[in-house]
Amino acid sequence: MFSEMLIKLWESGKLQLGIWETIYMTLLATLFAYLLGLPLGVLLAVTDEGGIHPMRVLNKVLGFVVNIFRSMPFIILMVAMLPVAKLVVGTSLGNSAMIVTLVIAATPYVARMVESSIKEVDAGVIEAAQSMGTSNFGIICKVLIPEAKPALITGAVISVVTILGYSAMAGTVGGGGLGMLAITYGHQRSNPDIIWVAVILTILIVQIIQEIGMRIAFKTDKRSKN
Repeated sequence: MFSEMLIKLWESGKLQLGIWETIYMTLLATLFAYLLGLPLGVLLAVTDEGGIHPMRVLNKVLGFVVNIFRSMPFIILMVAMLPVAKLVVGTSLGNSAMIVTLVIAATPYVARMVESSIKEVDAGVIEAAQSMGTSNFGIICKVLIPEAKPALITGAVISVVTILGYSAMAGTVGGGGLGMLAITYGHQRSNPDIIWVAVILTILIVQIIQEIGMRIAFKTDKRSKN
């Protein structure tokens, strides 16, 4: 039987708002993380030793910076980046600030996902494009990204799920969403029903995202059409 607090959250619209805030923060943070992480990941792949334009020093520097941010636990990185969030959006509290910290945390992760996807492209396809005199920029736009599209979409799905998990922790430092409801109305007020409802709703959101993403990846994969 549902607790009185859970019913009140539903009737007041706070539960529905928590669901929307979780989806909103996750999708917007993913969008900005890919706007930054996609070119960074392509650059890491292209400038690597086996890439189409090796640049050892640049690759090492970028890889070092990415690894620093990736190695930091998210909760610590989130707190450390709150001043940056305040500088960008004018506050260190609320969903806008959390989106900034989510983007900072997710961009290095996205970059490595993109780098891995680009490196999976068949070398023969790249060599064929080079033999026809295609420029490096042309190879990136017309060969690497299109050929890696299924892997990129699969990576994007994984990234969205990861960022969704990050967004739940944002409730500990003033963010909204299901994480905030679970902590504020569940844990702090000893209402396990709210915690489990937040967990179940998060799982449902993850399953929906995975199902949609994998269907898109399957349809864009040339191998599935053979």
